[in-house]
Amino acid sequence: MVSAGHAATLRALRCFSPPTMRPGAIPLRTLAALAGIAALLGTGFAAPAQGQAADEKLREALAGALRGGGPGASAYVIDADDGRVLFSSAGSTRRILASNAKLFTTAAAFDRFGADGAFKTEVLASGRVEDSVLDGDLYLKGGGDPTFGSSGFAGRSYGGGGSVEELARQLELAGIERVSGRVLGDESRFDSRRGVPGSGYAVSIYIGPLSALAFDRGLTSSRGSAFARSPAGFAAGRLDAALEREGVSVRGAPGTGVAPANAESLASVASPPVSRLARITNKPSDNFFAEMLVKDLGAADGLTGTTARGTRKATSFARSLGSAPKLVDGSGLSRGNSASPKSVVALLRGMRSHATFASFYASLPIAGRDGTLGGRMRSGPAAGNCRAKTGTLTNVSALSGYCRSRSGRTLAFSFLMNRVSPASARGVQDRMAQALAGYGN
Repeated sequence: MVSAGHAATLRALRCFSPPTMRPGAIPLRTLAALAGIAALLGTGFAAPAQGQAADEKLREALAGALRGGGPGASAYVIDADDGRVLFSSAGSTRRILASNAKLFTTAAAFDRFGADGAFKTEVLASGRVEDSVLDGDLYLKGGGDPTFGSSGFAGRSYGGGGSVEELARQLELAGIERVSGRVLGDESRFDSRRGVPGSGYAVSIYIGPLSALAFDRGLTSSRGSAFARSPAGFAAGRLDAALEREGVSVRGAPGTGVAPANAESLASVASPPVSRLARITNKPSDNFFAEMLVKDLGAADGLTGTTARGTRKATSFARSLGSAPKLVDGSGLSRGNSASPKSVVALLRGMRSHATFASFYASLPIAGRDGTLGGRMRSGPAAGNCRAKTGTLTNVSALSGYCRSRSGRTLAFSFLMNRVSPASARGVQDRMAQALAGYGN
């Protein structure tokens, strides 16, 4: 097909009317004009030919590598700058997502809470403070912060987070010296289910107990030897102990309860921003953080946070970007999470126009540099130039994200492979990502 610019040039050539001349004689100015037009036409038509050659080379490389993934492998690749489809093989076929589900969870969290959003843990009082004595109970109310716990654990694990030590310090600074009642843990922001569909909603060893008031990820010690049976009660006990260390005595034993509607807030701490929480979720593929975020999505409108409500919110946001996943949890541990590679790429391209894209992009592992891609693609064009989310379950492997190619284009891709050996599938995905990063060379 001739472009509009080429068509105009051809019209000029056809309309060119040289002056009367001897047979066989062509004026120099005519020769120059013709040469310039020929050069313009030659340059214009050569670029598409070169682009087509690069596209064909890429398709051949991707198709050749993908055959190693077997019949359950699908792939979809676009030029994210203009939306042009560069490669598709079973691109519309729905596959199990594994941890690629975290892309949908974190994208929805960015949309709902913003990159700077945070989750608050509060201490509320049911009574009055007189002469440094609180005549009533203290309620430790969880706000769905996945980092909340002890200052030591949060510092070592996440580089900081809300802690019981800071809450106790604030209460002591407020002048409270004694509490006549008890410290009660309130986890009512979320439902009481500790797990996800894949674990029958029971505690999963791959996640830990879910609670709006999880303390140190629900672990009973820094060694991670056991999970707390009552996360809220355990957290209340840790605040009780922190208050004693600050010189604030509490008469009753810690327990659980729901804060009265008229309880007064006395102290609060906030989680790191969502931008940081998303990095902790995506780079190491943290299941606990993903499931906490999806329940936070469910609780965003003042309702009780549930996994089902949160996945509906994540699905709705994905649909607004032209994607159509089926999500049943936030982490991808359940095999009921599925989408086509084309649907994943729709989310990836849609996020490029979102206000939080820089933070979303920064949350993804970098090939050969960090996260779950730190040991993969440590050399070659993909190293440092591809950012993508991995996914692994038994007989399932996935890799979806972005590659900056040598031609300067950003490519969005999704490789979803079911009925495969994850170890061999990763080799296939790495070869495909190397081809994307080398595109246009």
